[in-house]
Amino acid sequence: MSTGARTTVSPHVLDNPAWASLSGTHAALAEHPAGGGGRAARYPADVSPFTALADPDDPRSWADLRALVGDGEIAGLAGVLTPPEGWETVSAIPGVQLVDTSLRAEPAPEAVRLGHADVPEALALVELTQPGPFRPRTVELGTYLGIRHRGRLVAMAGERLRPPGWTEISAVCTHPDHRGRGLATRLVRAVAAGIRERGEVPFLHTSARNTDAIRLYESIGFTLRHRPLFMAVRAPGNTAAKPA
Repeated sequence: MSTGARTTVSPHVLDNPAWASLSGTHAALAEHPAGGGGRAARYPADVSPFTALADPDDPRSWADLRALVGDGEIAGLAGVLTPPEGWETVSAIPGVQLVDTSLRAEPAPEAVRLGHADVPEALALVELTQPGPFRPRTVELGTYLGIRHRGRLVAMAGERLRPPGWTEISAVCTHPDHRGRGLATRLVRAVAAGIRERGEVPFLHTSARNTDAIRLYESIGFTLRHRPLFMAVRAPGNTAAKPA
């Protein structure tokens, strides 16, 4: 017989991976509002554009986010969100989240670990190929691997968000002159091998419009889990100088 009790289903950690990372593995990098408002956080601008809310349904999280970014400023969020009154949705790009279900993870002997000295080349490759955001200190988020040809960086992939039990594979890109050789696949498998060694599960995001990438990831063992939006929202208020 039913007791009339309502069953509550807890959200999955991958429903809000940026917050799970900033409040967990990447807590040392997290920036919070002045005064200690703890319901919103972001990475430093030279690390990642991600900003996160502890609970997108809690008005207090949005209040902390406004305090964090400032009146009239823009925050980058991920998820299917409905900003409260006064907030403006500047853009909302459909995305997909895929998780490893049958990926063959293995090292790539030709891959090298990328560090701060490699950042100028990595930034140039990202600018050319546009795999998604990559900043001067993004390499601090985790392991980044690259493949070089005659000394030049021609392909790369690495780790970004790290919610408990999971690690996101990101910045997967190959120079146009070297596509068709399976370099991206080898790097994804190599990055995944390191993730698996920690007992974690690889996942990744990409644009829903990037059907070629989605097809590739599904062919090597990733499965669609979720369809988030990559959103830019503007806080209420206006920081522009008022006319005299």
